[in-house]
Amino acid sequence: MTTGLYTHASCLGHDTGPGHPERIQRLVAILRLLDDPLYAALDRRDAPEATLDQLARIHTRAYIDEVFAAIPAVGQGELDGDTVLSPGSGAAALHAAGAVTAAVGAVLKGELTNAFCAVRPPGHHAERDLAMGFCIFNNVSVGAAEALDAFGLDRVAIFDFDVHHGNGTQHIFDHDPRVLYASTHQSPLYPGTGARTEKGVGNIVNAPLPPYAGSEEFRDAVEEIILPALEKFRPDLLLISAGFDAHRADPLASLEFETEDYSWVTDQLVTLAAGLCGGRIVSTLEGGYDLNALAESVTAHVAALQKA
Repeated sequence: MTTGLYTHASCLGHDTGPGHPERIQRLVAILRLLDDPLYAALDRRDAPEATLDQLARIHTRAYIDEVFAAIPAVGQGELDGDTVLSPGSGAAALHAAGAVTAAVGAVLKGELTNAFCAVRPPGHHAERDLAMGFCIFNNVSVGAAEALDAFGLDRVAIFDFDVHHGNGTQHIFDHDPRVLYASTHQSPLYPGTGARTEKGVGNIVNAPLPPYAGSEEFRDAVEEIILPALEKFRPDLLLISAGFDAHRADPLASLEFETEDYSWVTDQLVTLAAGLCGGRIVSTLEGGYDLNALAESVTAHVAALQKA
């Protein structure tokens, strides 16, 4: 079996303009490193577009219509102060969500052991009817709904190690006991959610980290909080919101993870998933804004997935 890599050229057409941290060069840097012969064994697949019905499992129809109505014919627009739109943003957002649904399908059908979706825009801040924090559609949530509703799984877990709390993913699933949402993130920090006391219906597990926490604090949180929660939940599929902006080089926050931490945490998740759900993992790109740190961290993550 093998690791899949889902991406699409349209994800390079989402132009956020000069000075925006969620820029085209993020994906260019990642794909350049993944072109190395070390990753020749990846099963490279073009991401399809998510259908409107797939999006509507998560987002309101009114919000979906609002997104497409706001896409400019030329130049740039915005959904909020952080979430910029260009003429290519609609196609990019559909392919980003579609990558996760396709990867879920391929993994659940046994075509792939696991998969990584190298896509943008990211998704974990997007709520049912609200764009936030560079995110248009909640890609990982659309993938979780695909697993639950199209494939009939009973339990799906999402682990989010982005430096920012995935308020959108938590908001979407905090009353759905079929989904476990677990997160490590810096607190205090945007978007201001993710306290330990936020538990949903017993399916939300937050492990906030203080500013300047590094490898030791992250690994302790994973070993003492996240992995036991996943073990107890026993998911049929593990999804990862893979943000790499907790790296010490990242400009948007102040955690101090090293590249090796992403290899380590992926190793832990691969081992756990092997025992819980046949190794079935789908990971999708969220944040990470220092180009070198981002590309190196993604390749460490993908290399660990390939060892499954």
